[in-house]
Amino acid sequence: MPAGRALRMEASRGQVWFRAALLVGVVYGLIGRLFALPASDVHAWRLAAWTASGAVYAAHIGYEHFKLRSAPRLTALHVAAAVAIGAFALVAAGMLHDLWTASTIRRAWLLALVVLPAATAVPAFLGGLVVGATLRRFSEERSRAQ
Repeated sequence: MPAGRALRMEASRGQVWFRAALLVGVVYGLIGRLFALPASDVHAWRLAAWTASGAVYAAHIGYEHFKLRSAPRLTALHVAAAVAIGAFALVAAGMLHDLWTASTIRRAWLLALVVLPAATAVPAFLGGLVVGATLRRFSEERSRAQ
């Protein structure tokens, strides 16, 4: 395979995972905002948001493993990036809401733009790494058994 074609294929693969992470991050942000709107039964809506986010997280790991055939470390990195994008979107939305209502941005929002994405990405990475490695191991055992 010519080197130019291999580089184009690798660049295309990089765009695919990034687009997926961006899309999933936007979905996380939408889940966080939309499920926070109802004022009644807040506990039930919060549980529904966690469930929906967990389903999106599992689907993203499945997409990375089965469709893109990413290694466990890359799977974990990609799902962590999506979670960080979603957290950033939530903080940005909160900051804009605060700006809309109070006409100023508090310093805490600027700190949250960094802290919340990092604080959510780390556990998402660790979970993605464990699940990705487990899926890889089951896939290898299954292929050896056949």
